[in-house]
Order: sequence, then structure tokens, then C-alpha cells
Amino acid sequence: MKSALWLLFPFLAGLLSCNDENLNESDFLAGEAFTDSNVRVVLIDTLTIDMSTMKMDSIVTGQATRMLVGQYSDPVFGTVRAASHMGLIPSEYGIDVEAEYDSITLHLNFDGYYYNDTTLTNTIHVKRLLKTLRPAEGDNFYNTSTVEYFDGDLGVFTYDPRPIEADTLEVKLNDALGQDLFGKLQDNLITNADEFVDYFKGIALIPGMEDDGSVIGFSKEIGASFIRIHFGIAEEDERTLDHIDLQLNLNEIPVPFFNQISAEAPIDPLQTLIDQEINLSSHDAAGQSFIQSGLGITTRVEFPSLKSIYEINGQGTIMDAILKIKPVAGSYNDELILRDGFSVFIVDRNNDVIAQLAIDEVFPVTGVLNRNNEEFNDIYYEISLVNYLDELLQAEYETGEALILLPEDFGSTVDRFVLNGAGSADHNAQLELTYAIYDEDNN
Repeated sequence: MKSALWLLFPFLAGLLSCNDENLNESDFLAGEAFTDSNVRVVLIDTLTIDMSTMKMDSIVTGQATRMLVGQYSDPVFGTVRAASHMGLIPSEYGIDVEAEYDSITLHLNFDGYYYNDTTLTNTIHVKRLLKTLRPAEGDNFYNTSTVEYFDGDLGVFTYDPRPIEADTLEVKLNDALGQDLFGKLQDNLITNADEFVDYFKGIALIPGMEDDGSVIGFSKEIGASFIRIHFGIAEEDERTLDHIDLQLNLNEIPVPFFNQISAEAPIDPLQTLIDQEINLSSHDAAGQSFIQSGLGITTRVEFPSLKSIYEINGQGTIMDAILKIKPVAGSYNDELILRDGFSVFIVDRNNDVIAQLAIDEVFPVTGVLNRNNEEFNDIYYEISLVNYLDELLQAEYETGEALILLPEDFGSTVDRFVLNGAGSADHNAQLELTYAIYDEDNN
């Protein structure tokens, strides 16, 4: 029945946005599926949408695709801060007895990701961990995970971020550390991964407390970011240079790695989000809702009046459903970048994630930024929800579930959005629902 209705769609030009007074009264005669039935199609854009903001207790960052390091001041979300923590092991354990120590350096390879102003300087403090990296409970590290480290710096480096133009940062580390590790490897006091991890727990990359620049992404791929111990071997006519690299420890499960992401002093409405089950209505936040990936702040969307379309006389079916949400004008710029899309998930009444919303087993539903009229400052995210809303209509009981919006790869970014929600003065989110009515009672 639904597929037969879709065959009519190319011919339904000129549909009017309507309410009870201006429904499209045109009748369409379909094929065998609608024999003896009058069919009319209406576009409904007056259904109520409830939008709110909630904050997850924590999000998994131990499986992030990159290291995140940096700090900046956001006018909405406060001081956003990202630090990276990792355990390391050597690429090999033997050093020639004739070798002489030279230096130790940290190499960080840009992976192209950044957020906020890269024209301002950033600082990285390299700290030595006090304890082996293991999850406090379960098998995951989170943005809220913590680990102790020594107060002193193994190295400190102030730099001008060039994540697109540059390749690698090289930071000189404390020679006392280099000589110590070199000596233990050369003297065979450390001969395997277990012994090394027991002695050297890893490092933390911490942004400067006074920084107000950007959060930068560094690659965690093997061979991209590492600590290198440099040494030389004197020969008859020359000195041969060599090195041993300390790479991210992939032998452990889970991998000893996570990004710690936090924010201090956000706007007052966001400070009320102290528990995952709290929903901050857009009516209580100047008509706005919020998303911040690294903090787990997300926009929640519900459709409380959806079943009111059953009040329309006759049987019907949803042919199309597009949710349109506008970003708040002035909430984004060249530094606070407006990303082109986000993912959609289903949560229960307690805001626990049930599943990612998908068209089928292969293609997830996404929010896509429509920039067709950007020159007129008319841009909006659009999300196709036809299948989801059709299931809600057919559900026998109210489940209390809702949709949430999160940036793609939300455990590996600090992307943020400020959206117009219900209660916005001029730009309420809107659901455009195309509804086909048949077997209408004309009596």
C-alpha cells in the first residue's frame, strides 16, 4: 500500500502548507491498491515539537580516533579543555652496549582536526603518569576518567597550531628521563612489555591553564605520534645515529588511552544539567537547544502531538517527513565551525541510548546542513524521519522514547552547535509531514 502511494509522489506538485482550513482538496485515483478510493495528499507543518538539552553522565573516549589537546573559551559552553593520556611501549628492547645516549623527543603528528582559533598559541605540558592506565570499572575509558601524574614537566612546548599546513610537532623532553630509559634498556634491566609498563606508566598531554586558543587533533596511528630515544654508536670514521621509539601500547585490552574533556563556567541554563535524566526545555533556555560532542551535551527531540493526525477524517499514511532545525544566527563563525551534519540516536525516557536511528541495517539517518540559501542567511539541518514516525504512529503504547542529535565521531571531537528549538521567537524547529489520506468518509 505504501509503495503504491510513493508512485504518486512525482505528480504531487504544488502541495500547500496547511492546517484544518487549507487542506489540499484534490483527489487522486491510484492503481489497483486504491480502486474505489479517493486519495488526497496534504502537507502538515503545524505539529508540536518538543526540544530540550540533556547531558550524558559520560561518553567513551578511550576508543577515540585521535588525541585531543587544547583549551579555549566558548561564549556558551565555557572554558573547554581537552587532555590526552596514553600508555607506551618500546618498539624493541635491546640497545648496543657501545651506544651512547643523545636525546629524547616527543613527536606529535597533526591529523587535520581543530576547533576554535588556530591563530593563537597553544601550550602542551608533558607529564609522567603515576599509575598504570586501567579503567576505574568496566572495560572503557571516558571523558570523565582521571589518572594521577607527577607535578613536574617532562617537557613543555608553546606553539602556533598549523594543523592543515604543518606535519609534526617535535618536543624535547627531559634528558634525565631519556638517560634513565636508555640505561635500563641497554643494561637489560627491562626486557619485555610487562616490565616496561610496570616501570614507565605512560604520559599525559595537558594544555596550559591560561591557554585560550584551540583544541587540536593529533594522530594516534602507529608511526605517527611517539617518543623517540636518540643514541649514537661510535665507529672508526663516523658516529652512526640510531633510535628506539615508544609507541602507543596496543598489546593491552582495552588500549591504555583516553581523552579527558571538560568545561567550566558555561551559561546558566547549562549549569542545571547535573544528571543525565534532566531535560532542559528550550522554553527555559531562550528558545535554544545545545550540542557539544566531547562533553556529551545533546539535543533531545520529541513529537507529542504526532497522533493528532488521526483526527483527520479517513485512513492515511505518512509519505514523507522532514525535520528542519536552524542553527542560531551568530552562534557560529570561522573559529566556532558549523559542521555539515550529525548522527541521530534513540533514547529511552531515562536518556539511555537504545540504538542509532537507521534507514536500514546499512544506512544511518543523519542530519544534513542545507546551505542552498546561505546567502540569505537561510540555512538549516534537515533530517528524514518517515520510517521512525511511521513506527511511532503504529505503536500501541507510549514508550517515552525520544531522538537525540550528536556529531559524528562524537568521542573524538569537541564540535558544538546552538540550535533554535521550540520557543524560539522566529525560527522554531519545524516538522514537514506529507500525509496521504484515502478511504475518506464523505458522509
